[in-house]
Amino acid sequence: MIKSKKISKIKIVKHGFFNKTGGKSKKIYKSLNCGPGSKDNPLHVKQNLRIVKDKIKRTAKKIFLLYQIHSNKFIYIDEKSKFNFKPKADAVITNQKNIPIGILTADCVPILICDEKKKIIAAIHAGWKGAYKDIISKVIKFMIKKGCCAKNITAAIGPAISVKNYEVKEDLKRKFIKKNKKNNKFFKKKYKKLYFDLPNYVKTCLLKNKIKNIDLTNIDTFDIKNKFFSARRALKQNHNDYGRNISIIMLN
Repeated sequence: MIKSKKISKIKIVKHGFFNKTGGKSKKIYKSLNCGPGSKDNPLHVKQNLRIVKDKIKRTAKKIFLLYQIHSNKFIYIDEKSKFNFKPKADAVITNQKNIPIGILTADCVPILICDEKKKIIAAIHAGWKGAYKDIISKVIKFMIKKGCCAKNITAAIGPAISVKNYEVKEDLKRKFIKKNKKNNKFFKKKYKKLYFDLPNYVKTCLLKNKIKNIDLTNIDTFDIKNKFFSARRALKQNHNDYGRNISIIMLN
């Protein structure tokens, strides 16, 4: 489990970015696969989620997960919220204590957010599609509508695929530049191949929303030595599926 130095200073929350170690899953899912959407044994996934919850807090409620769809949709959980199903969304915001909110990734960017004064937290799944569709701005604007203040918000950008391993097509670059010419700086050319810097694009989205207290973990999920699941690496190894890393934040 990796922690953000900045979020670790906030006493009202517990959090963690978990890699693939310390779980029950076997073979390509070895070992802490937390993805119910994977083809892994569902019992192992359930056991892994329990391990993660206990590491955050044994007495916490069940981890709240989403059915992630690479969108800009988010869910808000307050005292009246009741969900008998997994909502289709890519971010979750709450002011409720003891509910660990989680995001699953396998190269996309996990973002954990906390407003210490207002006691509101959020977890965001940002692949290029969600980031492009402004999921980060939507979440921050909603938090501000709820009384949060940008200067009191801390954001941690978790482990994700690095620019050197995220090869993309020219049409993606055109799409981002059409949105904003300044986005050109997030694309790098090397040996006639094009690469996209998703973590730093995400950081810019936070800065654009006046969030200055940002922790960028700078850990590459593609690099096998970091022990994270990676969809891109699984594809390269001709695996027919891949495990999911979990990122959790919870109000004490």
